[in-house]
Amino acid sequence: MAVSIDYVRDLFQHLEKGDGAGFFAQVADNVDWTVEGTHPLAGRYRSKADFVAHTFTKLGKVLPQGVQLHVTNALVSGDWAIVELHSLATAKNGLRFDNKYCWVTRFADGKVVEVRAYLDSALVQRLLDENPT
Repeated sequence: MAVSIDYVRDLFQHLEKGDGAGFFAQVADNVDWTVEGTHPLAGRYRSKADFVAHTFTKLGKVLPQGVQLHVTNALVSGDWAIVELHSLATAKNGLRFDNKYCWVTRFADGKVVEVRAYLDSALVQRLLDENPT
């Protein structure tokens, strides 16, 4: 079943509004989520709970207002969406965390079931080095 560009944009609006729960409600519990890179958040996560615990929860400890994601572009083909995002967050120490992301996302039955996320590893490393938890 193909996913529509409107569905993808509506789903990602939850992240733009700071509504992580609304977004993650449409992520499969057994999602296969790979965060690419060589930083402490990088890795392959085989569940929504594992992904959130090792990424968003850790970032929430150093980014008081959250990651603040905004969609730049989205492209849909079949059950895949490629979504470019950027963050406009500020860390506890004042560091601007203006990271850019590309999420290659696969859907099944209206839920996110697979993601490969690409981002600036050096900026994530700096963020975590300068803002210990």
